[in-house]
Amino acid sequence: MSFNIVKNDKKRVIIVGGGFGGLKLANKLKKSGFQVVLVDKNNYHQFPPLIYQVASAGLEPSSISFPFRKIFQKRKDFYFRMAEVRAIFPEKKMIQTSIGKAEYDYLVLAAGTTSNFFGNEHIEEEAMPMKTVSEAMGLRNALLANFERSITCSTERERQELLNVVVVGGGATGVEIAGVLSEMKKFVLPNDYPDMPSSLMHIYLIEAGDRLLAGMSEDSSRHAEQFLREMGVNILLNKRVTDYKDHKVMLEDGTEIATRTFIWVSGVAAITFGNIDGELLGRGRRIKVDEFNRVQGTDTIFAIGDQCIQTTDKNYPNGHPQLAQVAIQQGELLAKNLQRLQKGKPMQPFHYRNLGSMATVGRNRAVAEFSSFKTAGWLAWVMWLVVHLRSILGVRNKANVLLNWVWNYFTYDQSLRMIVYAKKAKEVRDREELEAKTHWGEETQTQQPNG
Repeated sequence: MSFNIVKNDKKRVIIVGGGFGGLKLANKLKKSGFQVVLVDKNNYHQFPPLIYQVASAGLEPSSISFPFRKIFQKRKDFYFRMAEVRAIFPEKKMIQTSIGKAEYDYLVLAAGTTSNFFGNEHIEEEAMPMKTVSEAMGLRNALLANFERSITCSTERERQELLNVVVVGGGATGVEIAGVLSEMKKFVLPNDYPDMPSSLMHIYLIEAGDRLLAGMSEDSSRHAEQFLREMGVNILLNKRVTDYKDHKVMLEDGTEIATRTFIWVSGVAAITFGNIDGELLGRGRRIKVDEFNRVQGTDTIFAIGDQCIQTTDKNYPNGHPQLAQVAIQQGELLAKNLQRLQKGKPMQPFHYRNLGSMATVGRNRAVAEFSSFKTAGWLAWVMWLVVHLRSILGVRNKANVLLNWVWNYFTYDQSLRMIVYAKKAKEVRDREELEAKTHWGEETQTQQPNG
């Protein structure tokens, strides 16, 4: 396999990751005089803030995803390759990927994060994460399958395990998934499963800290907790999950909660590559960068978004929050800085402009805070809807999401509750097996590329 991209007289920028930051950078480099190569393990951009709605059967995955090749149609000097980065070789200005090697003039790491299980391998194996569209689809199937089985199981113990839902992590994602599951219990279960009392379903939200939404103000945390408790969610604060055995979530204080729907959204860790120096990694495995988002100790490698940590901003000495706006602003500035480098001009340092933060809890319930004011309830909910609808890529996707939201609001119903397990074609399975064997073979050899 090979990248099959001819190196021309233009300098090549390879962007690893097509999230908010990588996509913004690629768009801003249009007509910049660079040859731009975007590398991502998926062939589509996904919209993480609405992944929880896919997991709860509120939206189809296609409504919050958009193919990269559609975004960059008719774009000159732009190439997309679906691949995973395996190693980086700064001295050769080269990356090793699942489809071969590629040389670069500038490399930008924007691969984002993955779920953080804090070293607990057993929980990682057992829990259901919700970081990607594919993980959300897996959770949706498991949730709906558990509902179906709960009306045919033979024991009350198994039924309760199937109907108890445990969400670990009191950040925005945990609050949002707990809220939407509560609405599912109230509006969906009585209609879809009339022979099963919806009161048997219990939703638990577990947070190791002393409040929800730790990244927001105490007022917003208090409002979110109040909303969720009113919606029937069991909130457990200052509780740490230690294990999951025999369909039971084990807490540090000895408490056990029976469940077969164990959802883990308790933090993230940056994606790393095989041969990256451990000294370059900071908190949460984030790559250390300077004020220009340049990886420390390098001249041509940059990192943006959730994958990097910058401690030079006096307002954020411990690093910027891992939010979409940080990645977008870093991607936009880096595009300008790369062009300034081309012209022999000095780069401009990055300073984050905090545009506010928000989280939705449920119908007519949300919290939002900006530099000038804070609000909670219906107004915050409407603002959340507008901001997220505007941010979705594609007119068709915006229309689909808006139609779904309007329909759900007035009918209290969703029509997407199908259990569908995708089966890979034999050709794809064989290719993945071959690539996996090749990858393991490469790891047993030297870390240096040939030639």
